[in-house]
Amino acid sequence: MSIKKIGVLGAGSMGGGIAHLAAARGFEVVLCDVEQRFVEGAVKRIAGFMDKSVVKQKMTVDEKEAALKRITITTNMEDFASVDLVIEAIFEDLEIKKSAFEKLDKICEPHTIFGSNTSSMSITALAAATNRPDKVVGLHFFNPPLIMRLVEVIRGYYTSDETVKLASEVSQGMGKTPVVVQKDTPGFIVNRIMMPQFLEAIRIVEEGIATPADIDTAVKLGLNYPMGPFELMDFTGVEISVHVADYLFNESRDRKWNAPEPLKALVRAGRLGKKTGAGWYDYK
Repeated sequence: MSIKKIGVLGAGSMGGGIAHLAAARGFEVVLCDVEQRFVEGAVKRIAGFMDKSVVKQKMTVDEKEAALKRITITTNMEDFASVDLVIEAIFEDLEIKKSAFEKLDKICEPHTIFGSNTSSMSITALAAATNRPDKVVGLHFFNPPLIMRLVEVIRGYYTSDETVKLASEVSQGMGKTPVVVQKDTPGFIVNRIMMPQFLEAIRIVEEGIATPADIDTAVKLGLNYPMGPFELMDFTGVEISVHVADYLFNESRDRKWNAPEPLKALVRAGRLGKKTGAGWYDYK
């Protein structure tokens, strides 16, 4: 089996970025979200990014137009009936994702592979909502998908070797480097390493040891990271860190994953990072 047509469920920054990657690399794409304005907005953003690539001579005008023609937008999941792979990139809520996978299972052909872009949730639990658990796999792209080179390919309990192979090949076809997570564990690889750094950075602020700005500077200059923890939380969305920390805590009951109060306070205040104009920092 080869993957030629990809469905992307969710037209936000991640879903839109994945659709952009797939179309630019020659895959046919069906991009779906709950409202027409979301999918139209995603295509407008994709076209804008491609315009910049044309200016930088990274693609031609003809290549841009051909890529955009490979994207079909829809608000109807029934339009995924003919795809070879669905990549789910919707809100990080396990029950919402399971409901989507249950619907997809009834719509898609038996050969269709289901991939989830979840950053930490159980692939096995998602697969249990389908009658094809061997064809369900984690496909965790990183934000922003156009720039970040990694894709975590996560095995669920029943994920077949063939599914892992095809998911890895698709990742490579999009110009990414796949790493296989052999065991379906909360947080996978990157978030399991990154979240303790986020939480410890917040505790350093709580203890009055240093400010977010000084911690970011220390991490960038001392560890050679491109962004500090507070900058990165603001970039990806502060609420994402709360969701991931809560999920890790609920799965393990280990207090090291307990989200510190300042993190939860930001979410309550609607300070979700750059997208709202304020997070750990103000952007207005």
